[in-house]
Amino acid sequence: MNKTLAIAILAASTIFTGCASVALAPKEQDAALKTFTAPPADKAAVYIYRNTFVGQALKKNVYVNGELVGESANKVYFYRQVPPGTNKISTESEFSDNEINLITEGGKNYFVEQYIRMGVFVGGANVKQVSEEEGKKNVLESSLAK
Repeated sequence: MNKTLAIAILAASTIFTGCASVALAPKEQDAALKTFTAPPADKAAVYIYRNTFVGQALKKNVYVNGELVGESANKVYFYRQVPPGTNKISTESEFSDNEINLITEGGKNYFVEQYIRMGVFVGGANVKQVSEEEGKKNVLESSLAK
């Protein structure tokens, strides 16, 4: 019985702490976006990142205004320019998508964290807006996904 329990614990820890990987953009593009240059006045820039310990083996889709941006992994970020106004940022989760309505102004940068939390069957994902300071710190620790 102890052997079965040990195998179950090992399997669960692998699922929640293993590493997933996604295709990354060229390093030059990543470096350019990490200067955090303001977008044009008629656009807002959104950095969506994931930098969490829990659920590292999981990949979760990220959407901006209903359009698939890509599949996330730990220490990865996406960059999109969006029109000013209300923009829907969403992620797939265990049972349904989770989303926020991000209200943006042209010429400004915004930061959204995708985070993983323990679910009933697998880890679930959610998104939240974070401060510019927190967002920049985490983007600098991450790599740009294609």
